[in-house]
Amino acid sequence: MGYALKYLYESISNYIEEEPLSETIYQKIEQNKYETEEEFIEDLQENEIEHLDMLLEREISYAQMADDDVRVKELHGIYELLF
Repeated sequence: MGYALKYLYESISNYIEEEPLSETIYQKIEQNKYETEEEFIEDLQENEIEHLDMLLEREISYAQMADDDVRVKELHGIYELLF
């Protein structure tokens, strides 16, 4: 699993109790052990992509406010692959 997916995995873990779709995506990452971010994106359903779009915007914004440039870069990389 690449660094970007590790950051996404950690970020999405914050939402699994309140958002069932986050839990679905979290489990998908955990169970499938994707080699690349592209492989992960190709395995997503449309509703999962839409959910990640919203979630990544929040998480990238939070990382920017925390001045966590590495997290911003890695999460933004996944965000760009969604579309």
